[in-house]
Amino acid sequence: MRSALIACGLALAVLAVPLAANEAVPTLNDPVAAKREVELAKQLRCLVCQNETIADSRAGLAVDLRNKLREQMAAGKTDAEIIAFMTERYGDFVLYRPPLKATTVLLWAGPFLLLAIGFLIGWRAVRARANAVRPQPLSSADRERAERLLGGEGDAR
Repeated sequence: MRSALIACGLALAVLAVPLAANEAVPTLNDPVAAKREVELAKQLRCLVCQNETIADSRAGLAVDLRNKLREQMAAGKTDAEIIAFMTERYGDFVLYRPPLKATTVLLWAGPFLLLAIGFLIGWRAVRARANAVRPQPLSSADRERAERLLGGEGDAR
């Protein structure tokens, strides 16, 4: 019985190792460093998820980026040096809030541009519909025909 329990415990331990190896462990030794790590991770975008920071993402690449961030911190790099390293390696897209410059102007202006295009298309559609619905006056020939079809009852004017 005892050997069966030991075998089950070892099996569970072996199965848990891959799960633990895939997670980036926070810097538990130093709470200040842990807070700094989280703040830096919130400034960097997950390149897989794209709408999450590497602090929030569970993607494999985000785990690797958090590990790289930890390595840079352990090497004594400043926040600016770490951000510069990540930007140099992955481009401005890795920044959750990229700087406004010629290469990123579309990232900043894109939503406003799409909103303006949508407004213009909507405005033109409403105008076209208003023009299409506008009733045309009946000609005298159409009025006489309508009077004949209705049996000549009443005045059609």
